[in-house]
Amino acid sequence: MIEEIIKNRRSVFPVQYNSEEISRETIEKILETANWAPTHKKTEPWRFKVMQGEKLEHLGQFLADKYKETAEKPSDFKYKKLQTNPTKASCVIAICMQRDLKESLPEWEEIAAVAMAVQNMWLTASHYGLGAYWSSPGLIKYMDEFFSLKEGEKCLGFFYMGNYDETELQGERTAIEAKVEWL
Repeated sequence: MIEEIIKNRRSVFPVQYNSEEISRETIEKILETANWAPTHKKTEPWRFKVMQGEKLEHLGQFLADKYKETAEKPSDFKYKKLQTNPTKASCVIAICMQRDLKESLPEWEEIAAVAMAVQNMWLTASHYGLGAYWSSPGLIKYMDEFFSLKEGEKCLGFFYMGNYDETELQGERTAIEAKVEWL
């Protein structure tokens, strides 16, 4: 069963979401699976900030305004997309990493642990028939202006989730034999 969930997981983008809400109970179940990701030295570096409702409008406005403020030649199209994408989702979860302040392990290992936590969330969302997408816009480097981040905490992106109506989302992969070398 897990193989099918893995093979059928897809990126489903905010433009594909419908207006059906995701229950808090389902979001909590998805977050609970993140908590069981592998973590070296048990640092459990994943941190999540869940946004719904009006907070999605605030996030969109912040991203759009920050884009306009920092881009050399901001386009109206991208401004509008940044402004509205969060509001198309039922839920956006900021994916954050709390760096071990003792730096007892390399940062990449903590980033990898957070990525595994997100993979658990993504697989669980797929299991529930929800669309999900991990976005890491360049604007995440400004998220300390939007959230109260703790010392050593940084935002690695956003996990968009929503219900969707499409039934045939196809995936493609090249053969594993092209990527494996037996020694």
